[in-house]
Amino acid sequence: MQIGAKLKELRILKGLTQEELADRTELSKGFISQLERDLTSPSIATLMDILQCLGTSIGEFFNETQEEQIVFCKQDYFEKIDTELHNEIKWIIPNAQKNVMEPILLTLEAGGSTYPDNPHEGEEFGYVLQGSISIHRGAKTYKAKKGESFYFVADKKHYLTSKGGAVILWVSSPPSF
Repeated sequence: MQIGAKLKELRILKGLTQEELADRTELSKGFISQLERDLTSPSIATLMDILQCLGTSIGEFFNETQEEQIVFCKQDYFEKIDTELHNEIKWIIPNAQKNVMEPILLTLEAGGSTYPDNPHEGEEFGYVLQGSISIHRGAKTYKAKKGESFYFVADKKHYLTSKGGAVILWVSSPPSF
């Protein structure tokens, strides 16, 4: 771990100059500069004093949390092919079940469908990227084609079918796929 770079980042976030931090910690500006460039190492007591002035603790400072992944590519996707229902589901955001919404890329072959989903809490949104689909919700059926979207509350049994095949971006909130 680059302690110096992390100290500098914290100092700048707090809007302090090296001189101001040096004054608050009763250290020299030169020492702070050397710390930030990893040219010297502080004692534990000195590090604790600096961190206190920067509004954090040793535990928080050394807590190495993994950076949140923002962009996902094909290698991150998880796929499931259902030969019985003639569909392919790609979870395009891995572990999305821990999030508020769960997007999938759904490919329906000609004559394909999704498994009927029982009523549940939440909402469903979809955008038809290719082909056309039928949205079955309760006793009603709705049609959507390429370039159209759908949105409904998931309080009735629902599923999708496609006579000629389709590709849909489908988002469920909360996650249910």
